Order: sequence, then C-alpha cells, then structure tokens
Amino acid sequence: MGTLGHNDAAGPDGMFQLGLIGAGRMGRTHLQAISGSQTVRVAGVVDSDPGTRAAVVAGGIPAYPSLDELVAAGQIDGALIAVPTTRHVAVLENVAAAGIPVLCEKPCGLTAAETSQCASAASRAGVLLQVAYWRRFVPDLVELRHQLQAGELGDILAVNCYQWDAAPPSAEFRGTSGGIFIDMGVHEFDQVRWLTGQEFKAVHVASSGNGNSDSDPDCAQLVAELDGGTTAMVSLGRWHPAGDSCKVEVFGTKGTVSSWFLDPVHGDAVFHHALQSQAEEFAAAVRRHGTGVARLAAGSSADDALAALKVATAATAKTGRQWP
Repeated sequence: MGTLGHNDAAGPDGMFQLGLIGAGRMGRTHLQAISGSQTVRVAGVVDSDPGTRAAVVAGGIPAYPSLDELVAAGQIDGALIAVPTTRHVAVLENVAAAGIPVLCEKPCGLTAAETSQCASAASRAGVLLQVAYWRRFVPDLVELRHQLQAGELGDILAVNCYQWDAAPPSAEFRGTSGGIFIDMGVHEFDQVRWLTGQEFKAVHVASSGNGNSDSDPDCAQLVAELDGGTTAMVSLGRWHPAGDSCKVEVFGTKGTVSSWFLDPVHGDAVFHHALQSQAEEFAAAVRRHGTGVARLAAGSSADDALAALKVATAATAKTGRQWP
C-alpha cells in the first residue's frame, strides 16, 4: 500500500472522507450516527463477511473485503476501526502503514502492551491516533467538566459513576472482551480522569454474579483513591432490564451535581449524538495535524487509553480472573 496525503482532508464537496473498518454491531452504530453529519461522510466500509458487505452496499455505501481495495477505490482521509478488540493491533498497524489517520474503538487493545504497540505504529507512520471514548462528547459531561475546572463545586470529595447495560452480550463476545473492567470499566476510568484531572492511585474491588464458566462477573464495584485526594466509585453491571443506563455524581465542598446522562428512554439519541460529534472532532484534529499542529483538542489519546486500561487491568487482577 502506498502512503496517502491528508493535508486537505476533504472530499470534492469539503466532506471528510472516513473509511469504516468493521461493520459489526458497533460499526453499524457508528455508521448510523455519522449519517447525520454535515462534515463527515463514511465513504467506504471494509468487512470480511459478504453478507455484511451486501447490506452496506444496499444502504448506498461502497463496501470492500480488504483495506487495500478501499484505498485503491479513492482517497480516504481517515479510518474508524471498529473490528473486535482482539484485532485492533493488526488492523491499526495496516491502516497506519498506509498513512491513514486512525480513530480506534476503545480500548485500543486488550493489554497495555497492545495499546503501546498501537501508539508506536501510529507514531512511526506519523499519523494521528485518537481512541473512541465517546463520553468526552456528551454535552452534560462537557458542562460538568467545565464546572469542575472552574472550581464551582469547590474541592471534589467524590466522583461516583454507574454503567449498567440492559443485558449481557453473547458468551462469544464475553470470552474475548477482556472482562467487565476492560470491556465496560475503561469508559468510567477515562471519564473520571477526564472530569477530575486526577490519576488513579489504588483500587479496591468487589464482584458478584458469574456470567459464564470463565467467571466474568455480571456485577462489579470499584472504589479508588485518586492522587488529588478525591475518591471514585465505579458501579458496573450487565443486567438492567429497563435499558442501558449511565450516571455520574460529583460531591464537592461547594455543591453536588448528579447527571443521568444516558437513560433507557433517551439513551440512543445521546449516544448517537456523541459518536457523531466524536467523528467530527476527529476530522478537525486530522486537519490540524495536517498543518503541523499535532493536538487532540477533545478526544482521547493513546496515552489516555493506556491509563484507563492500566486501571482496568489492575481491577481485573483483583477479581482473580486472568485474561490473555
């Protein structure tokens, strides 16, 4: 594959041309969310499954069995990697080697070593790498972060986060996901770091309800000490029949804020809006990178992803579950 140039980072009509690598459940969710954007277009999809490609083509988007064919079909300004996490490293290395900036689904590898490998591949190729932690693009959370940065809540005593899914994923997915802290918890760990500007010092874990023979728990609670003197609590669960639910509470010496930013009724709209905003910020970051400004203004970097994954790995070890 030849190296592509991305200085202009726009199609003939000014739209950012995004290639989607992987059109499974998450890939299709991204596809739906980005379809409403006025600045980013999914210009082509790569998926190995013929049936999946046929469905994408029926929706009016070209689909290809390989990255080589997507690249050969025309310039792609960036790629969104939404393949299973076990394939992140191999796919990201190929995309970066082609000179294509990358927006990679979290957690960007199952281990700290894999995340570092992804970061190194992007660095060697000189391309931008952003990791898809969509919470950073939820308006309620952005506003909460501004409040914390401005000191409106005073000294932050505690940050409590809750993520409960409507139902567990398939056994096949759970077997390769890394477990509840790596699959789900990394969102909360990144969110806590982003909101507070503090790092995790120590974690304490309790879990219950074995979801399968590999003992990936259905419920896990984590309490952490942060290096700025704040405590964090993270509640994760795979059974919330009313629907997916995400909340955050912040307790400060000057006030308290509670946000149920993703609820069972309006959750899809919030999620899709955040994914669209994330893709648009990635496009803007690629344009900045093309002018020599290598900066992510809002998105999660590889270093951020690595920090979240290290917390998840430490928490997983405390459950006694060993993942590859």
